[in-house]
Amino acid sequence: MFENRRARFEYELLDRFEAGIELRGTEIKSMRGGGVDFRDSFARFSDNELFLENLYVPPYGKASYNNHEARRKRKLLLHRKELTEIFQAVTRKGLTVVPVRMYMVRGRMKLEVALARGKKLHDKREAEKTKSAKREMEMYR
Repeated sequence: MFENRRARFEYELLDRFEAGIELRGTEIKSMRGGGVDFRDSFARFSDNELFLENLYVPPYGKASYNNHEARRKRKLLLHRKELTEIFQAVTRKGLTVVPVRMYMVRGRMKLEVALARGKKLHDKREAEKTKSAKREMEMYR
């Protein structure tokens, strides 16, 4: 449904996990309507729980005073084993947790998060070169 394309460019994605999101009020209706923005969003541990921060979910247009806050912390719902695996990778290896894509499964919003390592500038240039070379090869077929 929604994809964070910038994550693949900025980070080398290692392990992926499917997480549920704790939503309030009109957030699910707003997400179905579109306009979710992953820019600058990230996941952080707080009290042994993983929270998604800075994800923009636009206010629901048909709601009145009961609308939700656009950029609030949202708890990610994962199994305890997955949480400990992510926590160990973040603390020991210096990785970060990045949201990759958001989709709907049986009426519930799911978020795919990935353990990621930041790419250096030369890695980004190399990825851009291979992408453009592949594009040229396809053009001349």
